[in-house]
Amino acid sequence: MNKTLTPRPGPGILDIAKYVPGDSGASASGPIYKLSSNETPLGASPKAISAFKSAAGTLNLYPDGGASRLREAIAAFYGLNPDHIVCGSGSDEILSLLAQAYLRAGDEAVISRHGFLMYEICARANGARPVFAAETDLTASVDHLLEALSDKTRMVFLANPNNPTGTYLPFDEVRRLHGALPDDVVLVLDAAYAEYVRRNDYEAGIELVANTANVVMTRTFSKIYGLAGLRLGWAYCPENIAAVLNRVRGPFNVSAPAIAAGVAALEDRGFTEQAVEHNARWLDWLRSEITALGLRVTPSAGNFLLIHFPDEPGRGAADADAFLSARGLILRRLENYRLPHCLRTSVGTDAANHALVDALRAFLAG
Repeated sequence: MNKTLTPRPGPGILDIAKYVPGDSGASASGPIYKLSSNETPLGASPKAISAFKSAAGTLNLYPDGGASRLREAIAAFYGLNPDHIVCGSGSDEILSLLAQAYLRAGDEAVISRHGFLMYEICARANGARPVFAAETDLTASVDHLLEALSDKTRMVFLANPNNPTGTYLPFDEVRRLHGALPDDVVLVLDAAYAEYVRRNDYEAGIELVANTANVVMTRTFSKIYGLAGLRLGWAYCPENIAAVLNRVRGPFNVSAPAIAAGVAALEDRGFTEQAVEHNARWLDWLRSEITALGLRVTPSAGNFLLIHFPDEPGRGAADADAFLSARGLILRRLENYRLPHCLRTSVGTDAANHALVDALRAFLAG
């Protein structure tokens, strides 16, 4: 027996750059403001927290394998067929399941150049090659996405709005993209930030899913609902794709506390509206204040902003990040998104937003 051999992972696995989440700590001695992960500053609904605590008495029992209560609550909230909803451990799991089911070695997945990192990871983990399409003004371009197609394309990922840029495509453009795709290519519309969008020309994808056989819309409870720690997401799919995902997902992939909290979060519409209003008010304020400091900010439809820094020694994004972190403000570095001169900040609490602007002013003043 040859003792020098070691187990070998599948094709593409070793080409994956490990996903690095937003920092969670800083060296400052005062208040810490974590603005690196697009978490809601209002936290979870008190009703969701209560439901989570109530689930503690049945932790010895397996959860409902089909997350029926949650699917029915989602269906009632949006007016959907619950049989076309698949729930998962965050929308990341749904993305991984889609790639597992529909991508194989030799296939290609088309991704906008600055799209969410998980798309590339999902493709490579299944032996497929990610193909990056150019963007226009940091916005996904339907024309460039279509130019990137080949006879090997089996999936197109589109975050709308996109993380980390905050830009979005009007729904007419999404419809144009889908209309030009072959029927055997799956279009994945990642609408993790849909609840924040206030644009008349935006649609998350429900209508397109309802009338096609190759479009999936993914959503999350991690952002507006404040349940990031529970890992809870869902997808609205055509019947054929829902049937496939239910074959490859784990039988108990969503925990009972997550199901209970998710149902309660949907029911607390007033709390969700507060979160939307808070974001709308402070997103505009931050954009205005940061722009007034002389920094360029990409307009955002989400709950975060992309801040551009000059490519100058002592004034660049890495310098700003070190300066801010030392003062308890944790933003997201974006080298792995091919945006080395940018930092992304979440909309935070009132105090965090003011602290960020004050610290940026001090940094720029030298």
